[in-house]
Amino acid sequence: MSMRMFWLVKQEPEDYAWSTFREEGRAAWTGVRNFLARNNLRAMQKGDLVFYYHSGATREVVGLARVERVAYPDPTATEGDWSAVDLVPLKPLRASVSLATIKSDPAFKEMALVRQSRLSVSPVTAAQAKRLLALAKTTI
Repeated sequence: MSMRMFWLVKQEPEDYAWSTFREEGRAAWTGVRNFLARNNLRAMQKGDLVFYYHSGATREVVGLARVERVAYPDPTATEGDWSAVDLVPLKPLRASVSLATIKSDPAFKEMALVRQSRLSVSPVTAAQAKRLLALAKTTI
């Protein structure tokens, strides 16, 4: 059995809010057009946990999801070699964790969200995931 990995996906709440994701119960994570983000999608394994981050005005981690289907060809891609995964929502965080909080916490100084802020899909280390969950007052 492989060790569970953690990820963070970013989405503008105006485009696809956490609340919509929860209502729908599953989403194909499509439209990623950055090679590093695509490679991160391809590295995801079924059962990996995913932090759901609202970008834009709010800039906060708001929910926890799980990878349900591993990478497959992105059906929205008209050209190029792009991938998608399917995610299912698990639960909202009891307390959202703002980008300001993340940037001010030394536990996150190496986090991709801080170092590569434009990346839409990024890895989260086990230590970072544990700290995020603690700040969010949420258990897995």
